[in-house]
Amino acid sequence: MQKIKSEERHIICELRCKPEDREHVKELVLKFVEPARLEAGCLYYDLYQKIDEPDTFYIIDGWVNQDAVTSHAENPHVAEVMMELKPLLTYGPSISLSTRVSD
Repeated sequence: MQKIKSEERHIICELRCKPEDREHVKELVLKFVEPARLEAGCLYYDLYQKIDEPDTFYIIDGWVNQDAVTSHAENPHVAEVMMELKPLLTYGPSISLSTRVSD
């Protein structure tokens, strides 16, 4: 069994939408980026768009520990953006939470 190397938490969040909503969804998801980067415990926070399926987006972010993840998830800004974003999604948010096991 591999030992966990860090308390860090790394997240991949997948979001999908209809082609006609793509630009609006991208604008909304981008509203998460800068505020998250300013939160205590944020290591990185980036938005990616799948090349061969441009209606699929990934938020890939890292946090110093689970407390930082919890604090981010409870941030009112996240809830505000999600209220507008959620009806436009055909899938997600699907969240994969992981921790680093390599050196």
